[in-house]
Amino acid sequence: MKKIDLNMDVGEGMNNEDLLFPYISSCNIACGGHAGDVKSMRSVIQLAKEHGVRIGAHPSFPDRENFGRVAMSMSSDELRSSLVAQLTAFTRIAAECRAEVHHVKAHGALYNLAAKDQEVAKVFLSAVGELKKVPIYAPIGSEMALLGKQFEVPVIYEAFADRNYNEDLSLVSRKHTEALILDPDQMLIHVFEIVRSSRVKTITGKYKHIKADTLCIHSDSDNSQNLVKSLYDNLIREGIQISALQ
Repeated sequence: MKKIDLNMDVGEGMNNEDLLFPYISSCNIACGGHAGDVKSMRSVIQLAKEHGVRIGAHPSFPDRENFGRVAMSMSSDELRSSLVAQLTAFTRIAAECRAEVHHVKAHGALYNLAAKDQEVAKVFLSAVGELKKVPIYAPIGSEMALLGKQFEVPVIYEAFADRNYNEDLSLVSRKHTEALILDPDQMLIHVFEIVRSSRVKTITGKYKHIKADTLCIHSDSDNSQNLVKSLYDNLIREGIQISALQ
């Protein structure tokens, strides 16, 4: 039976995790950079445990004002220090909750920059490497995925269920009117191309090879619950098991 992991970015102040966790198998929890604090991390980790959802840290540029969606000008040392602090806080709280940290996924501008900028990818992987063999979620062909082995950081390939792609497999900017996929039927067409055919239809109409072990769907869309439920139900109907990689 084919398996796919469904993940969501959570702990970002939406307070809708209880509605979403029945339909996903892993989650990425904001750990203080763009959102989140000790209270939110603890409560979301506990809720994830109750639903059998694997937990991951979701570090970011330290920029709450822009929700981590704008690249910050920081030295490598400053960025690494911030990331280590976020990951240390998260792993400490996870340990207090007796929960295993399953993965790490960069957020927003950090994710996009670490995908194409080798130096930023190295800083990110260096910080994650402190956790000893905890994998990252990253796009296939990205700098952070290509450099993972060098830093002894395993890589789980990720694609986005609710985002359109450019031809270079970067995500279409949120400034673009077609950046997001918010129609359930369109999302299913998009996802089944990825899951069944290992390809994605780009914003220009061309198809590009892609690989995904995990699919992300965002929790801050107005209809996120309906989208993730529809995706979950249809994947199960097609005989695809929803399960995080062990």
